[in-house]
Amino acid sequence: MAIGFALIVVGFIIIGLDNEPHGNGFLGLTLGPIVTLSGFIFEFYAIFAKTEKN
Repeated sequence: MAIGFALIVVGFIIIGLDNEPHGNGFLGLTLGPIVTLSGFIFEFYAIFAKTEKN
């Protein structure tokens, strides 16, 4: 779960690094949201994945 949280934080940092006004550049509109969404997907998988019992 820490990996997912780190991806979410990195995604928001990438969005904040965009130099275009109002975040309308590549980092703010494309790369940052993709990284953030992948972090949320990783978190949902980590929460709902069933572990195998031997």
